[in-house]
Amino acid sequence: MAVTLIVENLTFRYQSTPVLGGVNLEVKKGEFWGVIGPNGSGKSTLVKNMAGLLLPQEGVVFLEGWDLKSLIRSTLAREVAVVPQDTMTGFNFFVEEVVGMGRAPYQGRFQRESARDRELVRRAMELTGCMELKDRHINDLSGGERQRVILARALAQEPRLLLLDEPTSHLDIGYQTEIFDLLNRLNEEERITIISVLHDLNLAAQYCHKLLLLQEGRVYACGPPEEVITYENIKEVYRTRVVIDRHPLTSTPQVLLIPESREKDRLEEIPYRRLHFIAGGGSAGELFRKLCSMGVQVSTGVLNIGDSDWQEAKNLGLQVVEEEPFSPVGEGAHRKNLELLKEADAVVITGVPFGYGNIKNLEAALEACRAGKRVFILDDLSYARRDYTGGKAAEYLRRIKQEEGACSAGSREELLRCLKE
Repeated sequence: MAVTLIVENLTFRYQSTPVLGGVNLEVKKGEFWGVIGPNGSGKSTLVKNMAGLLLPQEGVVFLEGWDLKSLIRSTLAREVAVVPQDTMTGFNFFVEEVVGMGRAPYQGRFQRESARDRELVRRAMELTGCMELKDRHINDLSGGERQRVILARALAQEPRLLLLDEPTSHLDIGYQTEIFDLLNRLNEEERITIISVLHDLNLAAQYCHKLLLLQEGRVYACGPPEEVITYENIKEVYRTRVVIDRHPLTSTPQVLLIPESREKDRLEEIPYRRLHFIAGGGSAGELFRKLCSMGVQVSTGVLNIGDSDWQEAKNLGLQVVEEEPFSPVGEGAHRKNLELLKEADAVVITGVPFGYGNIKNLEAALEACRAGKRVFILDDLSYARRDYTGGKAAEYLRRIKQEEGACSAGSREELLRCLKE
């Protein structure tokens, strides 16, 4: 696949204020990229450098192998079109006139529009659903309608690269979906390469092939959405805790905010700041979420990769001791589990089924209990119904319960009450 755009070691400053430092990026023909990052991270400045509207102090931007600085404006405008944040125009032109302005790079100073110009303007309006708006004034339109018109003007330039700076920042979710569905069609059907600045991480994950995450003017992460939108990256760059889930239809990563908990005032009632879970099979997900919302540091293990509790822990960014799918707990994972148990203030054993593959988790819990750790056991269902070891797991649980630091609870609510005692 041919390369459309290469950014090499790009550095940009506004007077003495550094905005971008050493940015590198390679965009191949036909790709759909999203540029994300907090306010002030340099997203819009990067797009303006890609468009040739700003010139970097260091580094270079190559378009189809040509240094942007060497291209005259009309030549560049035939290759690259820009859709800015602000879609208001100084004069209240008719929509058809605004779209027609996209043909300016192909026209001489006093040249009238040709039949081809008119055909391309018509096609751009049809692609963007603007035909019914052509006789209306641009500033009389809604934000979503105006955005479609400005996009049509960009398409009339016949660009191979389309740059957009937060094209849906002031639009409701209906218009946001409409604009990005349209961009997706242009990318797939017209083979236009697209780079868009976005604030909405879920839109970025849903529509973009690849993402560039900026932090303070530098590339923090770059790649497919599932590699860029992770708990660790969002926490580090945006300085906020989130849950990363999967879209139920497309499996793309989705960011869920964690609001300030209503349980916050009651957090001081819980004396344990670090809890380690012996879990699995979906037995602990609800407790993970509840305790994390209360500010408790949670770890868990050993869990097989792909287990539902493993996935929930990953979504929440918890520390997880993991083992390969369908594999028994190995010595390496067992030792890591013991290390986390030592660091925890207390241990929670949920209603997970036990077989010979995960029996070492109970062995580790018994060792922690004998070392003086509090161990809380969730007995919401009889362990006899979850013991697939011929009674070995039940024996471990019996011995744990006999230790001074053990406490049993019959429900999640009772377990939370026990944790506060």
